[in-house]
Amino acid sequence: MDKPLKPPKGLLRPVGRAIADYGMIRDGDRVLLGLSGGKDSLSLLQILLHLQRHAPIRFEVGAITVDPQIPGFDPSPLKPYLEGLGVPYFYNSQPIAREAEKYQDEKSFSFCAFCARMKRGTIYSTARSEGYNVIALAQHLDDLAESFLMSAFHRGQLRTMKAHYVNDVGDLRIIRPLVYARERQTAAFAQSAELPVIPDNCPACFAMPTEREHMKQLLLSEEQRYKHLFKNLLTAMRPLMTENSPGGAPDEVAKTGDGT
Repeated sequence: MDKPLKPPKGLLRPVGRAIADYGMIRDGDRVLLGLSGGKDSLSLLQILLHLQRHAPIRFEVGAITVDPQIPGFDPSPLKPYLEGLGVPYFYNSQPIAREAEKYQDEKSFSFCAFCARMKRGTIYSTARSEGYNVIALAQHLDDLAESFLMSAFHRGQLRTMKAHYVNDVGDLRIIRPLVYARERQTAAFAQSAELPVIPDNCPACFAMPTEREHMKQLLLSEEQRYKHLFKNLLTAMRPLMTENSPGGAPDEVAKTGDGT
């Protein structure tokens, strides 16, 4: 069995703070991680396994991958990796791409939103059937900032993804332990630890530039001028990240990051 890796302190600290600030993981929780095979979800997997060994509470960790059967995307190499780690793993392959073809001529249709919605439904149903009460997703601070700007720019609403909330039915908690961490931190860890990142974990999204990519580049450009940009954005967003804040960002379902 492969030995879990020790993530760097610079990544563990913001995750630990987020978990503590929002009460994300509790004694006896069974946490199911949405694992796409991207750098963020693979990093979060290692972080959760590290915390499982060292935290003062006991909790379980499992992982799920939903394969949408998109040409060019093959997450199946994750199977032996999770087996080697000894992590309970649920691999679900669905013809999501083919199903989406039925709606692609509709004016308001978004493949990303459709795919994310289908994936989320599978994750929820698997969590219920397998006895998991917490779903972990791997969106980070950069993702939240992008959602915040998109919501403000295009809808005139101050919204972003929530750090920790209960689903509408009330039987599952959804957590995002990376909300204080930066994308460059997960990228650096994934590279240094040689995590088995699946290339192009959403080829359909990478096929053309997206509005989210535009926001990403805008933020990175502004950060060159204002080094505290993301710290200030986090301060601005924190009231929006709690469970009792207004609904999540309009694209929260569409943007599941590589956490699914």
